[in-house]
Formats: sequence, C-alpha cells, structure tokens
Amino acid sequence: MRRKSLIIVLSLASIALCIMSAAATYGYYEGEQEGVEKLREDSDHRLDLFASAIEGLIRRSEHVPSTIQLNPEILALLRNPDSPDRIAAASTYLRRLNAHVGSLAAFTLDSRGVVVASSNATYPDDSLLGSDVSFRPYFLEALSGRVGRHFAIGMNGKIPGYFVSHPIRDGAQVVGVATIKVGLESVGQMWDLVGAPALLADTNRIVIDSSQPAWRYTALNRLTLDQRVDIQLTRLYDYLQIPEFPLKLSNLDPLRDYQRIGERLVLGRNLDGMDWRLMLFLDLKEVRQAALGRAAASAVAATLVILLLLVLFQAHRIQRQRKEARRILENANTELEFKVEERTYELTHANARLLREVVEREHAEQSLRATQDELVQAAKMAVLGQLAAGITHELAQPLGAIRTLSGNAEEFLRRGALDPLAGNLKRIGRLSDQMGGIIQPLKAFARKSASVPERTHVGQTVGNALFLYGQRIRQSQIRVVNRCSTELIHAWCDANRLEQVLINLVGNALDALAGVADPVLSISAGYFDEAGAQWAWIDIEDNGVGFSPEARKQIFEPFFTTKTPGAGLGLGLVISRDIVRGFGGEILVFHLPAGGTRFRLHLPAGLDSTHVAP
Repeated sequence: MRRKSLIIVLSLASIALCIMSAAATYGYYEGEQEGVEKLREDSDHRLDLFASAIEGLIRRSEHVPSTIQLNPEILALLRNPDSPDRIAAASTYLRRLNAHVGSLAAFTLDSRGVVVASSNATYPDDSLLGSDVSFRPYFLEALSGRVGRHFAIGMNGKIPGYFVSHPIRDGAQVVGVATIKVGLESVGQMWDLVGAPALLADTNRIVIDSSQPAWRYTALNRLTLDQRVDIQLTRLYDYLQIPEFPLKLSNLDPLRDYQRIGERLVLGRNLDGMDWRLMLFLDLKEVRQAALGRAAASAVAATLVILLLLVLFQAHRIQRQRKEARRILENANTELEFKVEERTYELTHANARLLREVVEREHAEQSLRATQDELVQAAKMAVLGQLAAGITHELAQPLGAIRTLSGNAEEFLRRGALDPLAGNLKRIGRLSDQMGGIIQPLKAFARKSASVPERTHVGQTVGNALFLYGQRIRQSQIRVVNRCSTELIHAWCDANRLEQVLINLVGNALDALAGVADPVLSISAGYFDEAGAQWAWIDIEDNGVGFSPEARKQIFEPFFTTKTPGAGLGLGLVISRDIVRGFGGEILVFHLPAGGTRFRLHLPAGLDSTHVAP
C-alpha cells in the first residue's frame, strides 16, 4: 500500500513537472514571438525612414545629367573635341554645375568613352580629363540610349560614389555621355540614426557602405566566376579582392525583407530605382531575455494552478473518505441483519426449495427437448434457403423461353407453319444481336463528317479498329497485345480519322504477319514532353518480315507498295501521314532488331477541351 502511494505521488509529481515545463515552453515561445514582432515593427519604421533619407540624398541629383546636353558649350565641344577653348568652356560650365548641386564630379564623354570635359579639370590628382572610361557600365548604358546608374570607386581619387549617366544626342544620334558622381559621405554620417549594425549593398550584393567598417567591400553571396571576371573588367571596386561577408550566417538570403537567423533578425529594403539593398542586423538577446522572464512567469502561474488543484483534490478526497467510512458502517449493520434473516429463511424453507428444484429440473428437460426440435427445423429452412438461388436460376431460362414463345404463338398459329418458323425466329434472334454489335462501329466509322479535333480516347479508338479486324485476327490465329485498353491516354484529333489511320496501320501489320510462325501484334500508347508541350504516342508493332532499308526510304512515297500486284495501290500510308500531319503530328517507322516493324504516331496530347494542336 505504501509502495502504491509512493508511485502515485511520483506520477503526480512527474505530471506537474510536465505541465510546468509545457507552460514555460509555451510562455517562452509566445514571449519570443511577440518580442520579435514588436522589434520588427519598430525597426521596420526606422528602416523605412532611413531608406527614404538615403534615396533623397542620393537621387536628388539624378536629373542633372539630362540637363547637361542642353548647354550649347557641351554640344559644341562634342562636335569639335580638339578645341582647347571649347574644352575650357565646357569644363567651366561643369565646374559651376557641380558646385551648385553639391556632387563630387560632373564630366562629359565622347562616343568612344574618353572624358572630354570635367568639373575637376583644374585638379590633376582627381581629374579624368582625357581618360578612357569606356569599360564603365554607366557609359555603355548611356551610349545605348538608356540612363545608367551604378556604384563604383573613382579611378584617380579612389573615392567611392554613385554614378548617373545620360545620353547626349545630336539629332537622333548619341554623340556623347553626360555623367555625374554623387558622394556617399552623407550616408556614412547617418548610420548612427539606425541604432543597429546596418549595411548598403549594390546590385552585385557587395557591401558598398556600412556602419561596421569591417563589412565594407565584402560579398553577401559567394561570387561566381562570371561575376568576378565582370568586376575585374569594369573596375567597379578598383581591383579590390572581395572577401565573403564576415558574419558566418547560414542560409542568409539578401533578397528577403525579413528573416531570422540564429540570434539575429535581419531586415532588408530595396532602394527605389537604384537596385541597392539596405539591410539591418538586429540582436535578439534582449528579446530572448524577455521571453525567459515570461517563461518563468508562466511556470510560476502553472505551479500556483497545480497547487490550487491539489488543495481542492485533497479536500474532495477527505470528504469522500468520510462518506465512504459512513457507508461501510451502515452496510456492515445491514449485512449482519440480513445474514440472520437469511439463515432463518434457509432453515424454514429448505424442504420447499428442494421441491421447487425438482419441478424446475423437469421444466428444464422439457424446454431442452423443445429447443432441439426448433434447431432441427431451423436447419431445414437454412438448407432450403441455400437451394433457393440455384432453383431460381434453373427456372429462369425455361421461363424466359416460355415468355418468348408465348408472345409469338398467335402469329405461328395464324400462318400454320409452326416448326419451321420457330427455328427461323430463334436463328433471327441470335443473328440480330450479332448484327447489332457489328453494325454500330461500322456506322460510326463509315459516317461522313468534317474533321473536328476533340479530346479523343486512344484506347477506345484502338478497340474499334481491332474490332473491325476481329474475324481476320481469329482466322489467322494472331496474338494481339493491346496495352491501350488499360491506359487512359487521350489525343487531340478527330476520332473518326484517327480510327481510319489505325485501321490502315493494323491492316498493314496483319499483312506483314502472313506466314509467320508465331504472329504477334502489339499496340501501346503513352505521353512524352517535347519543346515545352506534351504529346501522345501510339505504337503499332509486328514481328513480321519488316521492310528493307531501301523500302523504308520510299515507304511514304505515293504508289510505292511492297505488296503483290493488285493487293494495294501504295496510297494508304501517304493518306495516313497526311491525316496525322493535319492533326499537327507525325508518323515514324522503325525496324525492330528482333525482326518486324514499329509504326509510331505522334499526336498532340488531349489534356483538356481547350487544347490547340501545335
């Protein structure tokens, strides 16, 4: 008893610990989810504001290159690029324009990619005048008539910037490119506003600026060989070796706006029209600490509930024990009184009980005999029930014959020729059923109608074709292997005309099997994909004599036939190929290594009622 109580106590303690653990786990999960969501909402707002601020700083000067071509000095310089006076006048204009908009540099390139005017022409250390920058993407984009935008490190000053270019047209011809370089210093001064580690990546997913200096000029994704070659050719990063991103974050996807990786929450935003990516890295340490606090509170609450339940359970248990003790005492008193009365009753009525037992035994013997008689009768009825089905079946045929003969009795009596007419009518009845089964497919095949493509069941069409050759197949003892009967294959074509093609091919196969020791005709179908479309195929194979290589080359030529004179005109395969090509398909012929020939039909697959043949 004591051991059983100990087991109960240990079980209850285990259950309580499981409940507290579950409550703590649930509290931690809910607290962490709420903390992450709140942190995400707060950070989303800051990230949106920061992204808008960067867009405003970087893009406020994007319209400037489109206005450069409006200055007559620029167009005059491009028409006469060797004039020192025009170079000086154009560079002076660019210097004033650059000072007005606050950009790092503004310069003009000719159609070969050579800088012919620059706002920094008077600064030899930072002037591109006379430099060939035709390898830069912004030049190639503008030369093709589009606006070019991308990040790059300057060739001379090694200063990073955002380059925007615009084509300069003389009439309809692009004769030069106007370019402005926007500095990123103002972006670097704003990182403290984000309140967390952040970075700015360009279209190559390479960090071009960050609040963490060690992150700059690292690749968020592993660069492919093509990317590395392209970076070397365009010198966007001044021949820098681009290492991988220093944070070893598995499964980091720079293109996702929200992702949680380990102890970090990563938020991302695309800068509108710049193909730049702003990413914020948030530490979840405080969120986890808050979640642990919530888990502890949940465990304490669960403990209090468990204690309250234990108190209520113990009070209920004590009350139940008191009621049980009272009931046991009352039952003991009642049982004692009952035993006294029972003993007196047994002694007084012993003789009467013996007499009743004798009478009951006699009644039991009579009931046993009656029950045995009923079981015998039930067994007889069961046997009759089993025979009923067989008797009914045996009576069904004579009853049907009697019903048919009685219906024709009046006509037989009127004509007086009872015996001959009865025999004729029996034959007519059998022949009419056979004729009905043969006439129906013949009517369908012989019906003249326009070719209307529809979703056609290949197995049913093959069955109709084989049905028409049924008598010939049986007489020739040809074994037919029809795998189409179990496959649900559909083609998009006219069923009547497809049946005509199959009848022709099956007939040719039967001709080829004449004289073969073990003739076999195999028909199968299926689907295959080609050029992004789905097609149905039907194979008709025989193990006959096959075609010679010369015959296979001429098999689809009009009036060519391998049959004996008078047995064919040589037009069946030609007509069949035209029908199949009208469906958008093709007929192919193959020589089988073991002997025989395979004709394969390619037809558009009838996947739905709206399919259009290619």
